[in-house]
Amino acid sequence: MADIVDTAVAAGSFKTLVAAVTAADLVTTLKSAGPFTVFAPTDDAFAKLPPAVIADLLLPENKSKLQGILTFHVVAGQVMASDVVKLKATKTVQGQEVTIDTSKGVMLNGANVIKTDIVCSNGVIHVIDAVILPK
Repeated sequence: MADIVDTAVAAGSFKTLVAAVTAADLVTTLKSAGPFTVFAPTDDAFAKLPPAVIADLLLPENKSKLQGILTFHVVAGQVMASDVVKLKATKTVQGQEVTIDTSKGVMLNGANVIKTDIVCSNGVIHVIDAVILPK
């Protein structure tokens, strides 16, 4: 079974996320034992951001800001969809909480969860349709 990074690469719909994880020097972390739960924005989700914002975040001098945004999409531990729906909020690796709304499907800080429970050797990926930003 592949780890989170290799699973994201193989999926083909997370090219921007993988590029961002690489630019933020988080590949080694997300290939480690974990477990981690990653709420992974698709390429289409990143495309909703202005192109200049993405280009700016990928600059070496903005690495810590990029790390903060990416770790805001990660929760320590393996949280399956059946557990996510029981939560109102959860703390991210970045340190802030994300809110979970299950009134119309499952939403994470306003992003729709569009695919769940992609199990990896070191955790699980849930796919979201927007990039969520910490405060």
